[in-house]
Amino acid sequence: MAIRNLSADILSVDLHPEPDTGTELATVGSLVRLRGGCDVVVDLSSVDIVTSASLSKLLELRKLLTDHGRRLILFGLAPETRNTFEEAALDVVFEFADDKSAALAAIRSTKQPKSKVRTSV
Repeated sequence: MAIRNLSADILSVDLHPEPDTGTELATVGSLVRLRGGCDVVVDLSSVDIVTSASLSKLLELRKLLTDHGRRLILFGLAPETRNTFEEAALDVVFEFADDKSAALAAIRSTKQPKSKVRTSV
C-alpha cells in the first residue's frame, strides 16, 4: 500500500489486492483518526476482487470520514469490481471518480474559500 499526503487535508491511498485490502483500509482509518480527519482518495486499480470484509472496512472508513465532515472517493475500479458495488447496492453509498485527477478536483471544488462580499458605503 502506498499512502501519500497530497496536502494537509488529503490522503491518497493505493490499495493492494486481497488479502491485504482490509488490513490496509484499517490502517488508513487509524491515520485519519490520528490526523483528526482528512479527505481520502483511494486507487482500486490493483484490486481485482473486493471481499465482504473489505467492503465492511470501506463502509467503516466512509462513516469515519463523514462523521468528520470529510469525503472518501474511490477510483480505478475494474468493471468486475464496480459490479460488486452495484450488486451490493453500494454504488449509491460511495462516491466514485474516473481517475485520481477527477477525485482530487471533486474534493478541491468543495474546499474553495468563500469570497468576501464587499459592500459600498
